[in-house]
Amino acid sequence: MVKMFIDPKERKKLQPDEISLEERVLQVKRVTKVTKGGKRIRFTALVVVGDKKGHVGIGLGKAREVPDAIKKGIEKAKKNMIKVPLEEGRTIPYEVMAKFSASNVLLKPAVPGHGITAGIVVRTIAELAGIKDLTSKVIGSSTAINVAQATMKALSLLKSPAEIAKIRGIPEAELRRRANLKVS
Repeated sequence: MVKMFIDPKERKKLQPDEISLEERVLQVKRVTKVTKGGKRIRFTALVVVGDKKGHVGIGLGKAREVPDAIKKGIEKAKKNMIKVPLEEGRTIPYEVMAKFSASNVLLKPAVPGHGITAGIVVRTIAELAGIKDLTSKVIGSSTAINVAQATMKALSLLKSPAEIAKIRGIPEAELRRRANLKVS
């Protein structure tokens, strides 16, 4: 029987301590909770970490002070890292779309030298993942947190041509021939 998906237990767990990561703060927001005693002010920080070699993660930290919120966001981002399959080391293998809350994100591979055509949230995540050529479109809500979650969901849906060939039980060269992709 052919496996139709790869079991998450079979995937190698990423160890963020083993790789050098770059961190970027996407957004810091001041949030207020109104109580009978007055206003309670806290901060939320949306942070992206990546190694520019196919590993990326996002995290949302919340605290009473901005530096603490950023620190918590970095810790969460390191725990939520995923591996992104890169085609030729520069783009994604195929077009993918994902939805999170009211945000839809469409990611398309691009030709060499195109660069990243995307909004600031998708661009930052793509850069830290190591993607050099990409076209994207955000449809619906453009809230940074929702767009970041939808982008991560889209990137996590991607599989490398080798994984797809293994699932289908055919050689990778045959898969690329059928899809009219360049045989490497």
